[in-house]
Amino acid sequence: MAKAKRQYVCQNCGSATYRWQGQCADCGEWNTLVEEAGETVFSAKHDLSKGGRTLVLETLDADSKMPDRMLCGIAEFDRALGGGFVAGSATLIGGDPGIGKSTLLLQAAGRLAKSGKSVVYISGEEAAAQVRLRAQRLGLGDAPVALASATSVRDILATLDRKSADFVVIDSIQTMHSDLIDSAPGTVSQVRASAQELIRYAKDGGAAIVLVGHVTKDGTIAGPRVLEHMVDTVLAFEGERSHQYRILRAVKNRFGGTDEIGVFAMGEEGLGEVSNPSSLFLTDRSRDVPGSVVFPALEGTRPVLVEVQALTVRLASGATPRRAVVGWDSGRLAMVLAVLEARCGLQMGAAEVYLNIAGGYRLTDPAADLAVAAALISAFTERPVPADAIVFGELSLSGEVRQVSHDGLRLREAAKLGFSTGWGPKGMKAVKGISVSGFGRLGELVDLMLGRD
Repeated sequence: MAKAKRQYVCQNCGSATYRWQGQCADCGEWNTLVEEAGETVFSAKHDLSKGGRTLVLETLDADSKMPDRMLCGIAEFDRALGGGFVAGSATLIGGDPGIGKSTLLLQAAGRLAKSGKSVVYISGEEAAAQVRLRAQRLGLGDAPVALASATSVRDILATLDRKSADFVVIDSIQTMHSDLIDSAPGTVSQVRASAQELIRYAKDGGAAIVLVGHVTKDGTIAGPRVLEHMVDTVLAFEGERSHQYRILRAVKNRFGGTDEIGVFAMGEEGLGEVSNPSSLFLTDRSRDVPGSVVFPALEGTRPVLVEVQALTVRLASGATPRRAVVGWDSGRLAMVLAVLEARCGLQMGAAEVYLNIAGGYRLTDPAADLAVAAALISAFTERPVPADAIVFGELSLSGEVRQVSHDGLRLREAAKLGFSTGWGPKGMKAVKGISVSGFGRLGELVDLMLGRD
């Protein structure tokens, strides 16, 4: 026997409860529980005597064809996707408001349409005229993209059923509304139901569909977490609106590797590709300045050289020092400072510390520990790191410098850009054009920078 219950669903994390409360017990957010119609609960188990289709089981060694891909013509976009859009796949792209999600997708849609693909762009936030004006500004006014402004999933599916499409953009999923669910657009139930119907269309019809998702104040994709599980690929569009650089990062990809990135620069004609991001992030870098260190970050299979900047200010006795960090984990910074003071004898507890990753880049690579430590030592002692040196390595709490992955790839990228010295973990091998200095402990790096024997 089936029965329906009312439930309260958190609009931040998607958890459900049958009693309202001010704070969500799962994610800790306040005033996010909204009453929604509960799903029908079945108390009886399946009666197999009344039928059921027997599934055809396959083996792992059966022949499988690689999925067909569509190259959108934007090499950095295709790189982040792992080689282009897969027919019949669903992709979710999220990012801060104004970061350039709609611009990038409109550029991709325009190029696909010019290459002969059938492209449909559905906007739930803008009128078709607004999208058309943006396309004209981007030089895509003559692209044969079919536009529509709609929020009804039923109307969208009816339109797509009549028009065979190879590529579909839904901007955004939070504005979509399914009349099968009794709740407002943007709620957890609506987002889940609308996405499920659109993804089913993509799987059945073979079209590649892209869903644009809003993000919360902490940068995660808004709505139920199950939305990220439903799609095949999740892309995060990162960057500061005050900077021109944008990074498209693959968080999940069922058809390729994760942590691949595409780098773009926002200009008057939209988002332009940056084929050599290392030279971009090091443009106009000041040399022989204390606190400046170049770190070879690794994003998937791509090395990217970025500048780590540190500044320390000595305070009078009794003042409370401040710690500020942009582009790196603040907890990681606290750990490096503790290691420098406890293992290397640098009294940095009474100094204010400011750390910045240049160009709006955000580091997640643990190999940045040694570069940050070198920048802090340089700023604190006012002794610059050699301008032709790169620094990388992971630190332990004992002060040990540990090995990192793909050190040869990092060194070769640095050599291509004119760097001649590499500082890193002991045991790494030199490559052509660049010499290396290995350190077993952080104290050895401090002695080198301070000129100690």
